Amino acid sequence: MNDDAEQVILVDAQDREIGRAAKLAAHRQGLLHRAISVSLVDPQGRLLLQRRAREKYHSGGLWTNACCTHPRPGETTDDAAGRRLAEELGVVCPLHWVLRTHYRARVGEELVENEVVHLYHGLYVGEVRPDAQEVEGFIWTPKETLLSDIETRPEDYTYWFKHYVRSFADRLFLGAAA
Repeated sequence: MNDDAEQVILVDAQDREIGRAAKLAAHRQGLLHRAISVSLVDPQGRLLLQRRAREKYHSGGLWTNACCTHPRPGETTDDAAGRRLAEELGVVCPLHWVLRTHYRARVGEELVENEVVHLYHGLYVGEVRPDAQEVEGFIWTPKETLLSDIETRPEDYTYWFKHYVRSFADRLFLGAAA
């Protein structure tokens, strides 16, 4: 589905659905909409980071959490999290809902992310097979290394990922029983 045709679910501040909008229109207008983000750790407690493909419509080339997306109309956040993890990284594993958060940020000259995000977490052991159109690269990183790198080079990371790390890093690095 292309970005012009893809629909996002518009929500109010309590995450109740109030309508739909084209994905790019929602980002151009800064409309509040539902999103998901997934963080994965391995048995050593390292967090999986992906570098977004440079061709992405925003935040290309930046490091971020395992994956993000918007649930499609009629799709649960649980289903969207699993779908996108498989699409972007070729990973299938149990995911656990951790929390809901909100952020609003400019993510380009003409785009604003204004999202109520459902954050999921999983423990993963296995091969990561990223889709090159979505993901430029990936690494598994320990918490201390990540915190230091974000402090030193914040411009290398997506806004939303820095928000997650600064707001609840301990929850991102929990085991799968988060």
